[in-house]
Amino acid sequence: MTRRRRWLNRGVQAAWRWLERTGEIVPGTRAADAFGSLGEGSCIGFPAATLMGVGSIHIGSGTLIGRQVTLSVGYGPDDTRAPERGLVIGDRCVIGARTSLTAHISIVLGDDVWCGQDVFVSDASHGYQDAETPIGRQFGVHQPVTIGAGSWIGHSAIILPGTTIGRNVVVAAGAVVRGVVDDNAVVGGSPARVLRRFEPGVGWVSDAGDVRPVLLPQAIAR
Repeated sequence: MTRRRRWLNRGVQAAWRWLERTGEIVPGTRAADAFGSLGEGSCIGFPAATLMGVGSIHIGSGTLIGRQVTLSVGYGPDDTRAPERGLVIGDRCVIGARTSLTAHISIVLGDDVWCGQDVFVSDASHGYQDAETPIGRQFGVHQPVTIGAGSWIGHSAIILPGTTIGRNVVVAAGAVVRGVVDDNAVVGGSPARVLRRFEPGVGWVSDAGDVRPVLLPQAIAR
């Protein structure tokens, strides 16, 4: 590699790092002021993929949102029917790169929810019942989505409309989830099914009866 090319590469890398730092949406920036709320210590990485209906988006404190993420409420930037709190993300959440959270009526993530990369969550889909109308023009029913506090959503998981995920739930990578998932469960597959449940005094029990013991943070650290 020539010296000139090395210097050009160094300059581009430095400029990109500057853009990433300067383009972040954090409290106090003009972009942050457009949101319904953006809590102290929270950050939306640059560049974002799509930010739409941000006045209906509320983000708690200490939440980190990665690059190329889509956060949207409503059916367009001028949708006057968008709910006041269409997308609510709690405190200390982590939203991985390229994740898409698309709300039309209500998506709520509790505190300490962590999402891997490329996760997709939506509270609406397309209908198909009219065989004469293109599916893209048939809007499905709006069904709120809730993800309970402390849950982990693995890479490339899909959370479908009408899903309620409890507290401290693990959703395996690539899972497709719909329906109700109780607290303290591990789910995976497409469609997702329960792989393990927590039973007090016993541990994490699989359908086959295999038991994994409870490990407290101190034990894991050791």
